[in-house]
Amino acid sequence: MSEACRIYCDQRPTAQSRVFLRFLASTLSAAVGRNGYYIASAWILVDAGYGSTSVATVLAIVSMVELVASPLVGVAADRFDRRRLVIAADLTRFATMLATGCALLYKDAFLTICLSAVLFAFCDRVALTSSQSVIPVMARGGDLAASNSTVFFVMQFGCLGAALLFGPLLSDRSPALAFSVLAVFFLVSAISLSSKRFGSMSGSVGRPDSFALNIDPGLFRIFAVYALLYGGAVLVSVMGSAFVLEEQKGSAVDFGHLEATWSVGSLIGAVLAVKLTRTMCARRLDFVLLGLSALLLMALLFMPLPCSLIIFAALGFLYNLGRISVEVTLQSRVCDSALGRAKGVMHSFAVALGLFIFSITAVLGDHVFPSTIFFSFGVVLLISVSFLSIGVAQQKGEL
Repeated sequence: MSEACRIYCDQRPTAQSRVFLRFLASTLSAAVGRNGYYIASAWILVDAGYGSTSVATVLAIVSMVELVASPLVGVAADRFDRRRLVIAADLTRFATMLATGCALLYKDAFLTICLSAVLFAFCDRVALTSSQSVIPVMARGGDLAASNSTVFFVMQFGCLGAALLFGPLLSDRSPALAFSVLAVFFLVSAISLSSKRFGSMSGSVGRPDSFALNIDPGLFRIFAVYALLYGGAVLVSVMGSAFVLEEQKGSAVDFGHLEATWSVGSLIGAVLAVKLTRTMCARRLDFVLLGLSALLLMALLFMPLPCSLIIFAALGFLYNLGRISVEVTLQSRVCDSALGRAKGVMHSFAVALGLFIFSITAVLGDHVFPSTIFFSFGVVLLISVSFLSIGVAQQKGEL
C-alpha cells in the first residue's frame, strides 16, 4: 500500500493527488457501507428467526440482480459521466438505508431486506462498475498496477473495518441504528466525489458507436480467469461456515478467524500486487494464481483446522492479487469508451458461474463434506487452466 501510494504521488501533480485521495476516501466509505449492509442484513434475518435459508435467499436475489444489471450498467458507464453515476448510486443507497431502517421498525424483516436488496444490488453494481472504470483515467500517465493495488487495498480495508464496526453495533441495539450508520457512510462517499476539482478526471467518455462489445480470444481469457477467481470466492463464502462448524467441529470464534485470515491475506495481496504484476507477465501470473488456488482448495481435504486457516489466508491473498492482475490487464487492453461494457459483461459471466456454484452447493451441501466440494472445485480449476493454456498456445501458433 505505501509503495503504491508513493509511486502514484510521485508521478502526479499535487491537485490530481488530492483528487485521488478523495476518490480513495469515497472508496473506503462505500466499502464499509457495502460490507456493513450484508453483515447487518444477515444478522437481522438470523436474529429474527428466519435462519440461514433466508440469508441464502437474499444472496441469490443479489446475484440475480447483478447478473441482469451488469451488462446494462456497463453500457451506462460508457455513455454517461461515471463520477455522477457513482454519486447518484451513493445517494440512492443513502436513501435506501434510511428507508430500510424505518421499515424494519414496522414491517416484516425478511420482506423488507429482500426488497432493499434488489435496489441496493443494482446501485452497488452501478457504483462499482463506474468507479473502477474511472481508475485508468485517474492513473493516465501513471502506474495502473499501483493505482489498482491502492484502490483494492482500501476496499479490503473497508470490508475489514465493517466487520469490526457492525458486529458490536448490532448487539442489543435497534436495526434502525445500524442502517442509519450505513446511510452516513454512503453519504460521505457521495460528498467525497462531489468536489469540482475532479474536472476532466470525472471519467466522462464519449458515447460508444455501438452497444456491442467485440470479445476476442484474449478478452475471453481475461473473463474466464476473473470468473474462476470469483467462483472460488463464492465457494468459500458459501461453504466456509459449514467447513468450520460442521466438518471441523469448530466454534463461531473459529469461523471469525477464518474470515479474518481471508481478509488479512487479501490485504497482503493488494500490497504485493505492484511488484508481482511487474515481475511476471499477466498471462503467466493468472495461470500460476489459478493453479495455486486449485492446489490449496484440494489440500483442505487433508488439513485440520489450524492449518486450514493458513490456507484460507493464502486463498485470500491469491484472490485479491488475481483480481488486481485482471483489472490491470483489462484496463490496459480495453479503451476507455468500452471499459464499462467490458466490466459489465465480465462480471455478468462471473455471477453466472457463481450462481451455478451456489445451486450445486445447495443440492450437495447436506450430503457431501465441504472439503470434498472444495477439492472438486480445485480439480475444475486445474482442468480450466489446462484448457486456457492450450488456447493461448494455439493463438501463438496462429501468429
